[in-house]
Order: sequence, then C-alpha cells, then structure tokens
Amino acid sequence: MEKLSQLIKGPDLIVAPCALNPIMAQMAALAGFKAAYLSGGSLGWYKGVTEAGLSLTEMIQVVVDIRTVTPIPVVLDAGGGWGDPVHIHRTVAMSEAAGVQCIEIEDQLLPRRVAHHVGIDKLVPLGLAADRIREAVAARTNPDTVIVGRTNAIRVEGMDDALRRGEAMKQAGADMLFLWGRKPEEIRFIAERLPPPLMSFAPPDGFSTFPITKAELATMGYRLMASSGTAFAAMVKAVRQSYECLAQDRLDPFLGAGGAEKEMKAAHKVTGLERLLEIERRTMKDA
Repeated sequence: MEKLSQLIKGPDLIVAPCALNPIMAQMAALAGFKAAYLSGGSLGWYKGVTEAGLSLTEMIQVVVDIRTVTPIPVVLDAGGGWGDPVHIHRTVAMSEAAGVQCIEIEDQLLPRRVAHHVGIDKLVPLGLAADRIREAVAARTNPDTVIVGRTNAIRVEGMDDALRRGEAMKQAGADMLFLWGRKPEEIRFIAERLPPPLMSFAPPDGFSTFPITKAELATMGYRLMASSGTAFAAMVKAVRQSYECLAQDRLDPFLGAGGAEKEMKAAHKVTGLERLLEIERRTMKDA
C-alpha cells in the first residue's frame, strides 16, 4: 500500500474515512480507500468520554490494533499534541513507533474543553501554535511522517486570524495545512490564499450533493479530506435500531430476515477467519 507522503504529492484527492477500530480500518481498505482517519472526536464519543478525556496512549493503542491487521495509512487526530512543545516530542515519537503516517496537530488550548463540540474553541496564542508545529517537525525521525498544522480559528476570530495561523504553521514547517471550514465558499477562499497541499473535512453527507467535486478540490490544492464522523454516525444508528427491534420483538428492517447471520459471516471474511483456520489446521494436526 502506497505511503501517504507519496499520495499527497500526486494529483488526486485522498479521502480518509473514520476508523475507530481494526475492522473499520479493514473495511475502509476493502472499499478502496487509501488512508483511514482516527478521529479524536468520534473516538471520544465511542468511549463515552468526549475527545477532551482521551489520552495519547489510548489513541496510540487503537493505531497499534489497526496496524496489526492492515497496512492502510493512519491519519492521527492528535488534537493539541497532549502538551507543550516539549511534550509533543513524545507524541510524535509514540506515533511514529506505532506506524502513524500523518499527525494532525492543532492550536487548541490544553487540557481540551468539552465545549469544543458545541462550537466554542479555546485557542493558544499564535506563537505557541507555531512552536507546536516546529517541535513536531523537529521530533520527526521518519521523513515520510506528514505533519499537519490545524486551526479552528475561523469560528473564533474569523478567516483573517485563521489564515495568519495557517501561514505561521507553514513557516514553522508543517507539511500540510488544515483550516477548519465546512462551507464551500470557505474551502475555496482558503485554497486561494494558502499553498498546497491542503487538508479539510469531507462533507458529512458525502460528495454526491456537495457543490465542489473531488476533482475540483484536487485542482484547488486539497490532497486529503477526512470523513470524521459519518461512519460512526451510521454505526450508532444501526446499533440503536438493532437494540430497539430486539427489545420490541420486531425484525430489524436494516438487516432483514437472515441478515444477522449473513453479515456475521461477512465479518469473519473481513477479519481473515479462513486464513487463521488454515494455519491452525496445518499446525495443530495432533491436537
């Protein structure tokens, strides 16, 4: 599987769906995606604590679990880097040791605030934001590790401040910039003002109804778009419906009759049951 550092040098937009565990990453790879995004936001909901309550070791363990079963490149949402610039050295070291190919570091105040999830961002001063990126680059030992500088400043001080922060992160050595903004006009404006490669979030409803195509985004300089929560939302809806139907003695219309057994067998296939059985049959003949 091609390295993300090489993919972003190409002409295409790489879409990285949210993967919170090994089987999600395996399914992403089987669907043809070339990278997976370990979203701090979605993992926080998954663990019931929000992103503000997650530790570096928790997220690194998920990466290790994913990398154990699939070589798909992992983009790590490292939030504020779990500390001051000096602590970011360990963040990068652990990430590289786990096989992370891309580390996204933003200018959120630490410790993280839960209010971030309702649009209230607390940001560090521009100088500290740049220092985080500068030290992440200094800590890097693998030249293929992609360092992304991210800011949500658009919804705090506005576009001008976001651009200043992006420029400072680029000067500090960021390989890619990620200025949070979901509106098409924001995405276009950022691309006009900042150099590629750029990263952003994929539209929550996908690209089919989005007014900018993936080809157009690539032409504008975007090389990576992370779908941070759509797959997680789909999982929540499917599980909630399954529980409700089971509790109310109703057939789950999503799975249909016999669907549970069918999908369980599909999961066995994704996770390589036949390969493991072959090894066991070949090596445990006397058992």
